[in-house]
Amino acid sequence: MKVISIFKIKNVIRVLILSNSLIVFTQNFSKQDVISDLDYLRSSLERTHFDLYHHIAKEDFVKKYNEVRMEIAEDSLSYFEVAMLFQRLVASVNNGHTRIEFYDQVQSYVAHMDKNGTVFPLELAIEDNRVYVRRNWSDNRGIKIGSEIKSINGIPIKEVLDRIYPYVSAERKYFRNALIESFTFPRYYWRVFGEKNAFDVEISEQNSLKRIKIKAIEANTYESKWKSIIKNNRVLEFLSASVAYLRPGSFGGDLDKYKKFIDSSFTEINKQNYSDLVIDLRNHSGGDDIYGDYLVSYFADKPFQWNSKFQLKTSSLLKENVIKTKDTTNVYWQAFLNHKNGEIFNYNFSPFEPQEKSKRFKGKVYVLVNRHSYSQSTVTAALIKDYNFGTIVGEETAEYPTLLASIFTYKLPFTGIKVDVPKGKIYRINGEESRNGLIPQIIIRDHLLDEKDEIVEGLLKRLKR
Repeated sequence: MKVISIFKIKNVIRVLILSNSLIVFTQNFSKQDVISDLDYLRSSLERTHFDLYHHIAKEDFVKKYNEVRMEIAEDSLSYFEVAMLFQRLVASVNNGHTRIEFYDQVQSYVAHMDKNGTVFPLELAIEDNRVYVRRNWSDNRGIKIGSEIKSINGIPIKEVLDRIYPYVSAERKYFRNALIESFTFPRYYWRVFGEKNAFDVEISEQNSLKRIKIKAIEANTYESKWKSIIKNNRVLEFLSASVAYLRPGSFGGDLDKYKKFIDSSFTEINKQNYSDLVIDLRNHSGGDDIYGDYLVSYFADKPFQWNSKFQLKTSSLLKENVIKTKDTTNVYWQAFLNHKNGEIFNYNFSPFEPQEKSKRFKGKVYVLVNRHSYSQSTVTAALIKDYNFGTIVGEETAEYPTLLASIFTYKLPFTGIKVDVPKGKIYRINGEESRNGLIPQIIIRDHLLDEKDEIVEGLLKRLKR
């Protein structure tokens, strides 16, 4: 269920480029091979996807397939060109976990960085269907944070976004906008519009329109600046004499190390007898259920599960992958082998037990979420709300708490492009299937146009701490 971290692009992709993947990434493909892979992509999606037509009508998907197929005119297409073309078909499925594998979309960006290529120098936020300057890394310091962007190089900003959306895998516009903020507008703009040395930007400040010309920024410089503002680490701190603050970090990586951090954090919190605990799941990429469950076990007062129902679909392609790469003695993977191709079946997890009473936090728990709380972080926050283990604070998540997920990744035969598909459906604890994100009990907008933390500050005011 993990949304792959976007904050380690360059180092991760370099590993791939320095490996055997270099040949694939630099290879051009014939029209015949690309069409063959497109046909395979369509058929494999139908075979492996849990519910391909959940968010798109079949006739619309076929129409998009035919549209993409007609665009394959050249007899030599680069790896990146094919990946972007196929992503248009995959993104039309309107599911955040159905996508051309992350690495395949950005490997060309790393090559662009290595050649000192440039990108758009303004970081943007999308709020109430308007686009604002979040950070200004251009050479024009006169552009104020919070200025509204009206157009770029003569193209209205709405049209700019409309041209980016077809490459973003998500269930709805709110989710797409969140991903554009997360993956960042400069990267998306480069992918869709290509490199530009300068930009003619129309902005609105205090109801006054003005046009400003700005130079592009080197992608390497941009990445360094962006990395410096990311908070993705694990943190325990204390906001007052009675309020503890815990950011658990990603639900992935070394599980033992993660557990030790959670163990030591709650030991310290309980030792100081804090009455309120704030758990921060904002800007969270998701991960695996065991990490979220282990966190929740420290304040749950009864056994719990992370889903009310978990359904899976098996296929011949998935079975081949299981036999080659998984432990077939594991009960979970055996389940795929023991069902017929195309069959959907229920898989039951045992309830997760709370920590012993002496270790548990017994005060009030507040869980912070925002539109960038993705995948398993949304699922974890939803179970906390549904079991009444804590109070959710912040803004509606872009991700749905009942969702198609549990990714299965496979390669296309000729290009080697990797495709992510959800092989399962996760049902929220309360069974709700509405097409909304997780709605907090305490709603506080997470404005991105200043350095204030409106959600934390707003919660502390309510707690009067």
